[in-house]
Amino acid sequence: MRSQNKAAFFFLLPNFVGFLIFALGPVVVAAGMGFYRYQLASGTPVFIGLDNFAELVLFKKVNGEWVARDPYFWKYLGNTLFLMLNIPLAMAGSLLLAVLLNKELPGRIFFRTLFFIPHLCTGIAIYMVWKMLLTYEPNVGIVNGLLWQVFGALGIAPERAAALLPGWLIDAAWAKPALIIMFIWASVGGYNMVLYLAGLQNIPLELYEAAEMDGAGWWSQLVHITVPQLAPTTFFILVTSVIGGLQGGFEAAYVMTGGGPEGSTTTMSYYIYTQAYEQLEVGYAAAISMVLFALIFAATMLNWRYGGKRLEAA
Repeated sequence: MRSQNKAAFFFLLPNFVGFLIFALGPVVVAAGMGFYRYQLASGTPVFIGLDNFAELVLFKKVNGEWVARDPYFWKYLGNTLFLMLNIPLAMAGSLLLAVLLNKELPGRIFFRTLFFIPHLCTGIAIYMVWKMLLTYEPNVGIVNGLLWQVFGALGIAPERAAALLPGWLIDAAWAKPALIIMFIWASVGGYNMVLYLAGLQNIPLELYEAAEMDGAGWWSQLVHITVPQLAPTTFFILVTSVIGGLQGGFEAAYVMTGGGPEGSTTTMSYYIYTQAYEQLEVGYAAAISMVLFALIFAATMLNWRYGGKRLEAA
């Protein structure tokens, strides 16, 4: 038994060392740097205690009104949470797609592969393609080009048609919805669909047969059998999606919008990047990353606490 334990230890050691160096180590360093004012150009960290964290999350009174010490933090946190609206929509789309592709239909293996292919592409490539699709000029952007043709077919004057075209990536009102649409497209046919397909194949067919004998239709079976039986899968997907949503958004914003227009697509991860690599405020960026870590940890614990109770009740 001891020899087996030693062998297992040596097999696990490389992964454990990698975790210490590349995961736990940077987290500890970032946590420590959050207590310093460290401007890369100056070179010398200065210990300031909790000042960075206070600057991030606290408010101050200006002309009789309470305002955030760092208004950008709250704005970019709001952007991050808004962009996470894609999560329930993408999960619902993944479930419906998995239900359809789980049926005995001709070519279903081909369609499973087809819907999964976008998930295999690099994020940068997808974001560049979508940037071209959503370009405002109708003679360049495919989406607005199609809308331009539709407006012309409806007899709308060119001046009026130009005013009606959405400024997908150049208008603050349209930028976040544009990214949400892209996120949904990219994630509906990905790993979530595969997880739902695996879960569907573990549901006993007898449940559906009994439901059909009782006269239950497709929708009733979906609501009363499929969705409850897939609760553990849905819970896992929700937890991982929330974690990814709070961490994500940097690549899409960097490639498609540069964080604009007017900071409307800047997320928490993008804010960390700008503070660390553009403003060179490493200590402040570390403090932001620690606050983001705390938010992710809290969201995960809430999901496990309340989602776990629902699973046990089910």
